[in-house]
Amino acid sequence: MSNKIFICPAGTGGAEAKNFENLKKAGVDGVEIEFTYSIWMNKEQAIKLKELNTKLGLRLSIHAPYFINLNSEEKAKVGASRARILKCLEIGHYMGAKCVVFHPGFYMKKSKEETYKIICEQIKRIQEEAKEKGFSDVKLAPETTGKASQFGDLDELLNLMKDTGCHICVDFSHLKARYNGKIDYDDVMKKIQHIKELHAHFSGIEFGEKGERRHLLTEDKDIKELFHYLNKYDVSVNIVNESPNPLGDALKMKKILGQIK
Repeated sequence: MSNKIFICPAGTGGAEAKNFENLKKAGVDGVEIEFTYSIWMNKEQAIKLKELNTKLGLRLSIHAPYFINLNSEEKAKVGASRARILKCLEIGHYMGAKCVVFHPGFYMKKSKEETYKIICEQIKRIQEEAKEKGFSDVKLAPETTGKASQFGDLDELLNLMKDTGCHICVDFSHLKARYNGKIDYDDVMKKIQHIKELHAHFSGIEFGEKGERRHLLTEDKDIKELFHYLNKYDVSVNIVNESPNPLGDALKMKKILGQIK
């Protein structure tokens, strides 16, 4: 089982080589580079990271800025959202990242059906632009979201996979928060077990009536529950821990994974 489950923390602490070398020494399998508030890495730094990573062998992914809404009423905001995703794809291409994770948008005042159609069209447009620029080797991975007001339940994203060929990021904690603490792992795993090299997020989560409030430290019992179902359905997955202590909790997950026979 352990050779099919890879554990990574969210965040590096910067672009310096020592940060990535320290992650390798710590024993994690990779890292998700957080551009959530700004795209702080340039092309030259990304190329240097790719060269360094030929020795380290870390599994790399990117989380795009939070300031994305492909369903905004304002065309300028939609354009800016596309530009941010494309910039992440560019940096991802030069560093050798597998995917760019992003929150697609909000329903706003539109129906779920209309929102789906708009976001699907925007993703196709981004894919076309990425192909023209030579960055299509990095997969787009829209993420399951933690609030009912956000586009991004699991079925919507699975439909996007079919309609656009994009990848997805399954945030198990977001799904738990989105449905008030109720996550049917059997139902979820049946829907995603066909995905090769699934990309996922995990941590503790605080939620209320409107869904996600904040990420929490990851409890052992929740980690064991997740691993039980990943094993039951033989899912191959790259899991990024997004708790307030992502490296510590990623290492905790690695330790628990090693104890499972």
